[in-house]
Amino acid sequence: MENRSVSSATGPSTDGWKVNGSLAMRRQFMDRLATTLSLAATSLALLALGSILFTLIVRGAGGLSLMTFTHSTASPGSDGGLANAIVGSIIQTTVSILIGAPLGMLCGIYLADYGRGWMASTTRFVSDMLLSAPSILIGLFIYQIVVAPSGHFSGLAGALALAILALPIVVRTTEDMLRLVPVSLREAGIGLGASKWRVILFICLRAARTGVMTGVLLAVARVAGETAPLLFTSLGNLEWSVSLNRPMASLPVTIYQYAGSAFDDWVQLAWTGALLVTLGVLFINILVRVGFGRKGA
Repeated sequence: MENRSVSSATGPSTDGWKVNGSLAMRRQFMDRLATTLSLAATSLALLALGSILFTLIVRGAGGLSLMTFTHSTASPGSDGGLANAIVGSIIQTTVSILIGAPLGMLCGIYLADYGRGWMASTTRFVSDMLLSAPSILIGLFIYQIVVAPSGHFSGLAGALALAILALPIVVRTTEDMLRLVPVSLREAGIGLGASKWRVILFICLRAARTGVMTGVLLAVARVAGETAPLLFTSLGNLEWSVSLNRPMASLPVTIYQYAGSAFDDWVQLAWTGALLVTLGVLFINILVRVGFGRKGA
């Protein structure tokens, strides 16, 4: 009887230890497997990005010269550059952000602090749809309402198309950042007698300015490399043009036109333009991650 009681008392504990040990081993194995797969996927992604950057540097660095930044695009063999395309991209991107960023911030403020009911739901739904809409559809839309009625392509039409692409990014970022502002800050401002719009403008936006500016810079990075909407709006221009009422050159369109050319100097300029766009977008992303991320911390 004593042996049976001892065996019955020690048996379940030993079996339980074996079960717990087996479960721990399975969990450890799954953890190592998930870690290995994650590292492998990250390595593949970094390898692909590294190969792209390496190819751009090797193929594009050879065309970097003072002439690239001082001469406009020209006919093959005429020692042309990318000055008009660079300036055109800067102008159209700047105008698009000046249009899209304020509208996006106002819309984000409405959704975060005023939006209620079906109006807010519809606005948020449309913003999310624009965020995932193909850029070529935005270009066709601006073509139908701006270019076709006026009868000519223009840099302003290109800026409007880019502004629509930047708008939902700023809307989503502004709304999310304002919702992260503590309620105590709003209550403190209202308790001091400030009106609601003053609390939003001078307290909430100041507290969320890092995140909002991050969204604006991400919108800049998004629209800076867009090609499809500009093909239907600003079209491109081989001559020097800074007028928003005329067709305007841009780096993405110039790259698209030159990349498939049979002339070696145009192909070289296409690679150089691609390198410049990539470096510009990379610089903006580094600024967002390092500069504003450090302030937010």
